[in-house]
Amino acid sequence: MSKIKGLKCKECSKRYPAEPLHVCEFCFGPLEVEYDYDFIRQGITREQILQGPKSLWRYQALLPIEKEPTVGLHAGLTPLIHAKNLGQELGLNSLYLKNDAVNCPTLSFKDRVVAVALTRAKELGFDTVACASTGNLANSVSAHSAEARLSCYVFIPYDLESAKVLGNLIYRPNVVAVEGNYDDVNRLCSEIAGEYHWAFVNINIRPYYSEGSKTLAFETAEQLGWRAPHQVIVPIASGSLLTKIAKGFRELASLGLIPPAPVRIHGAQAAGCSPVASAFLEGRDFIKPVKPKTIAKSLAIGNPADGLYALKEVRESHGTVTTVTDEEIVEGILFLARTEGIFAETAGGVTVAVLKKLAHQKAFRSDETVVAYITGNGLKTQEAVSQAVGSPMLIEPTLSSFEKAFKKTKEDRRN
Repeated sequence: MSKIKGLKCKECSKRYPAEPLHVCEFCFGPLEVEYDYDFIRQGITREQILQGPKSLWRYQALLPIEKEPTVGLHAGLTPLIHAKNLGQELGLNSLYLKNDAVNCPTLSFKDRVVAVALTRAKELGFDTVACASTGNLANSVSAHSAEARLSCYVFIPYDLESAKVLGNLIYRPNVVAVEGNYDDVNRLCSEIAGEYHWAFVNINIRPYYSEGSKTLAFETAEQLGWRAPHQVIVPIASGSLLTKIAKGFRELASLGLIPPAPVRIHGAQAAGCSPVASAFLEGRDFIKPVKPKTIAKSLAIGNPADGLYALKEVRESHGTVTTVTDEEIVEGILFLARTEGIFAETAGGVTVAVLKKLAHQKAFRSDETVVAYITGNGLKTQEAVSQAVGSPMLIEPTLSSFEKAFKKTKEDRRN
């Protein structure tokens, strides 16, 4: 007996075998993995999880692979940090940061989804993997495919941050820069996926790939002492991350691994690419595509595949979707660095800026457990803050030169 029943359409519930499929042939709705939870329930306990590997694969029973994992064996199980300094400034006693800026090997949450996607791709017999990406996904696919000895093609917008471009090339995949934004890249990849027998992790392998994001919820609950937080803040790009975090908490509760408790879910978007936030604020039940214009390029998806499902999760949890400007994003990055010593990429700046805005709006009680998801490392988006951090103090190699500069610095700070 297998824990995977197959794939199921999220719209019409039509069922399909567990193959490389992602769209319902009847209604064109997205497919997702359907599990046999009665079967899973028989073999999963907190003790069994705790005895598992020090990685996301401790939750293998709840992930869509049939055999032992073969890719990304060190991904996941990142720190959940009690952000006391940041919390003090925001009036929150139990503020936590789930810090995937230190994920292995490419410093973003994408290492989770790619570990699952490539393990499943190998099970399905693929020898070539590919993706459309705003940067972090391409980095992770490139790194994991190198480890797995798989041929790799990554497709990225031509104007991606330089560190993320280098973060692909170093692993020697085939990197294709497309003259367009992410939505243009994704449309092209959908066409290529129809012509080539490749495992596109966010197209034909998407139902399996997206399940990796659940591990952020699993780890959060475990690290909080097997309980769900009261509220969470999640950045929105495609919307998949938010929906899968919500699903992860529900799965743990349904299996008796954590007490049932509502989690209020807040989505965070950049004002320059906020199709989900616009739908939320305008009370719409559909997403209007937009043309992205923001420094938060990892969130710059103007036509989010799971935007409507993210919107539904937010509304059902009585949460919000909030936007912040590029200036507020930079301030969020600097605020997090100053208070907690964490250098987040622009998506993290969006999350922290929204957290700050919601705290000022009294969206949280001081005693509530709040978790903000930091999804990528600031070393990947240095251009965003390079003009905001100043420059080093330049002195001659003499004590008098230092004292002169030191005195000037103190005076500048007083003024």
